[in-house]
Amino acid sequence: MARNEEDVVIYHNARCSKSRSACEIVAGQGVAARVVEYLKTPPSREELQAVLKKLGMRPSELVRRGEDVFKENYAGKTLSEEQWLDALVAHPILIERPIVVRGDRAVVGRPPEKVLELLDD
Repeated sequence: MARNEEDVVIYHNARCSKSRSACEIVAGQGVAARVVEYLKTPPSREELQAVLKKLGMRPSELVRRGEDVFKENYAGKTLSEEQWLDALVAHPILIERPIVVRGDRAVVGRPPEKVLELLDD
């Protein structure tokens, strides 16, 4: 199978340098990816659950704790994983980025070179 026959999706924030770098790495590998600007087109609850499963992560592990929304609404609170999932859906800025999905696997591109793990097999 050619490297770009399997769908690669990048959940991307254009304002984030790590996210831009991950997109450049994927493109540099000759892989055609579908880029989802998740702040403009947020994932549904079901889509986010599927991505989390591919990442092997819990919702709380995907939360960006440095964001103002986190500090104002969630800092110091104990939430269940379902409540964290609700928070990520309600405030997509809280979703760690970039996330690159290929088939049934996904990685958070931090550092951006981590996306190579999905492309090198």
